Amino acid sequence: MADIRLEKLADLLVNYSVGIKHGDKVAIHGENITTPLVNAVYKNVLQAGGHPIVMPRSMATTEMLYRYGSREQIEYVHEIQRIIMQKYDARIVILGGENSKALSKVPSDKMVWHDLAYADLMKTMMRRTADGEFKWVIAPYPTASMAQDAEMSLCDYEDFVYKACMPDLNDPVGYWKSVAAEQNRIIKWLDGKQSMRIINKDTDLQLSVAGRRFISCAGERNMPDGEVFTGPVENSANGYVYFSYPAIEAGHEVDGIRLVFKDGKVVQASAEKNEEFLLKTLDTDVGARFLGEFAIGTNEGIQQFTREILFDEKIGGSFHVALGSGYPETGSKNESAIHWDMVCDLRNGGEIWVDGTLMYCNGEFVI
Repeated sequence: MADIRLEKLADLLVNYSVGIKHGDKVAIHGENITTPLVNAVYKNVLQAGGHPIVMPRSMATTEMLYRYGSREQIEYVHEIQRIIMQKYDARIVILGGENSKALSKVPSDKMVWHDLAYADLMKTMMRRTADGEFKWVIAPYPTASMAQDAEMSLCDYEDFVYKACMPDLNDPVGYWKSVAAEQNRIIKWLDGKQSMRIINKDTDLQLSVAGRRFISCAGERNMPDGEVFTGPVENSANGYVYFSYPAIEAGHEVDGIRLVFKDGKVVQASAEKNEEFLLKTLDTDVGARFLGEFAIGTNEGIQQFTREILFDEKIGGSFHVALGSGYPETGSKNESAIHWDMVCDLRNGGEIWVDGTLMYCNGEFVI
């Protein structure tokens, strides 16, 4: 018997997160192991009157591409991928694989080749999203591999995932609408503010948000969700930051990251683990050393680190920044082939000051 939570999650994704309408062309991505949720999403898209197509993903074939492919093959962008980003109305990505470390030994140079080749598609996606032409959402399907990364049993991880996505199982849409209302209150307070300063252990970072827009994330693009974010002024970041959680990218776990910013740019970077991967990724392109995003995590249902950024960047009491490409709807002008989120816990003495006023302390809003 199918898990009723899975069916409700599929309904939430299709009819709330991306709001599929009659005639919408919809691409659904997922690995074989995520088939139960992919099928439930497919059915809901049909019932909403959309035109769904399933685009299978395989970490095994991706690993083969990096292992055996030439640079030309790694950089090749298939026409169907261009069509989806340029012509489709929506994209639903289901996360979940059998081995989260499948790409951990891939040389970072090859990752950079691939990221640069897809930079134009990322730019297209962000522009169409900002213009309201393209809807997308990323959501998890709990697997044993993800449960192991989170140091949970599969049963406990399933409970964690569904509870994070649907804290009110009887009315998940109503719950996320209430989150949006509360976050809109925060955004209203932030409107028109000029500067931010984040203070924490080994962290003192200043940013300008003058003229930038803060956005509430309440289930429209990520599920689970819970954050408010903006795109800092590109040349404004000054100071230093230590990220209390590892940053995960393509199977590489980079731990103990320390960054120093001057006039917006990362001028010093180090890591206690996988430093070489960090440094090579920072050299992907010019925009990779500048911030595309600053955000505060607000999901109180997510309290522990899981090694899945979809959850970790939403941890209530945390903030994160993303190196690389910014979202145009915030006013960000930073462009890059990467968008790499890095998370820091503020629950033990951390502070965020806005225009000289304490806004956030010990993981809670104080405004």
